[in-house]
Amino acid sequence: MKKLILMGIALIATVSFISCGTSKEASWKAAYEKAKNQELYTQDDSEPVEVAPVTPREETQSYTSIRQRKASTTTTTTTTAKSSSNEIRQERLDVVGGGNIKAYNVVAGSFKSVDNANKRRNELVEKGYSAQLAKNPDAGMYRVIASSHDTKEAATSSRDKLRSIYKDAWLLYRTY
Repeated sequence: MKKLILMGIALIATVSFISCGTSKEASWKAAYEKAKNQELYTQDDSEPVEVAPVTPREETQSYTSIRQRKASTTTTTTTTAKSSSNEIRQERLDVVGGGNIKAYNVVAGSFKSVDNANKRRNELVEKGYSAQLAKNPDAGMYRVIASSHDTKEAATSSRDKLRSIYKDAWLLYRTY
């Protein structure tokens, strides 16, 4: 009698362990499929996507990729002009809070939140930069401009100095 009870308990335990494993696996698989379908559903193949080439950190220290979004009927277009080892993005910008920016700008941060952008701007001001905020109205991103220049050479030099503090600083050409 004891043998039958022990065998019954062992059988029940075995069945419960097997069923628990398959339900967990099924749950993970269902969650994965749901996320994958949601990702496919939210992607829009008509959106332009630009990815900057990845180069070794010693050469440019620039790892940027942009996913552009549609804003109502306007499509954001960001172009990258290459010259030797420099990359310059071109964007339309609106200066936030007054001020003036020139054609070539050194960007020390890019944020969706104006609060985070202001924190970075304040850090730069404390370090002696005349930092400003500018908003890309097409992408809805706040760019923290560390310095603004009339020439590409001056902006490149300023960017290289800034990279000692912010390794991902990049150049931006303002379009209108």
